Order: sequence, then structure tokens, then C-alpha cells
Amino acid sequence: MYPLQGVGIIKDIEDRDFKGKAISYYIIYLDITDMTVMIPVDKAEELGIRGIVTPEEAQEALESLSSIYEPVTIDWKLRYQMNLDLLKLGTVVSIASVVQALYHRSKIKELPVQERKLFDNALKILIDEMSFSFIKDKKEIEEMIFTRLEA
Repeated sequence: MYPLQGVGIIKDIEDRDFKGKAISYYIIYLDITDMTVMIPVDKAEELGIRGIVTPEEAQEALESLSSIYEPVTIDWKLRYQMNLDLLKLGTVVSIASVVQALYHRSKIKELPVQERKLFDNALKILIDEMSFSFIKDKKEIEEMIFTRLEA
């Protein structure tokens, strides 16, 4: 799981020369964006790259979607930054929190374009990770998420 990017598959670990020093890189394919990235192995943790959550952790995030929603600031710029910071944390619960907040906000008033993109991205990432964790179809996961949001 790569924060802000989604689920990736490590295709290879390659050594590359950088300023006369051999550096190991993960070669990660991100299906959600159809992109391949190279991440230095020794920077992976710092960048928030982690394994897919367990089904229990995914279930916890799913259940958090139907928890009591705490409205956030009306100032969309501040709200956007708060949600972006949560996405950068990269935990499945923080991603679910962004989805929940923006979903409920969209029920009150249409989201500005940037927030709509943030919601769409967070939702895709959440669906992607949960589908791997639960070993279920993405469409089924999406239905589970929206059922919880509506609860």
C-alpha cells in the first residue's frame, strides 16, 4: 500500500548506481493508475509504504464508516488540507475517515472540484485495499462501503 497512490505489486527489487553507490529499489506496479514506480528500499517505510491490512483491520475501517460523523470546518481549504493530511497518513482507518467526511459533506453541499477529486481518489484507494484484504470483487466492496456510509 502506497499512500495517496493505492495498492501496488512489487514486481522486482533492483540495484541501481546512484552517485557511485549501489541503491536497492522496489519496482512497484500500481494497477489503480497503471503506473510503475521505483522506491528506494531504505526509504519505503519513511514514505509510508506498508503491506495490505488484515481482514480484521479492513473490517474495523469498514465499521468506522457507519460511526457517528463529526462535522468539520466549513472552510473548504482547511478541510481539504486536513483530509489530505489524513490520506498521507496512509492507514486504512484514516482513508476511511476521509471517505466518510467527504461523503457526508457532499450530502450537505456539492463538493468543490478539488475535494471531489480527493473523495474519488480516497474511495478508489479504500476499495482497492479492501478488495485485496477481503479477497472480494471491487464492486462488492464498493457496495459494502456505501451501505455503511448510508447506515
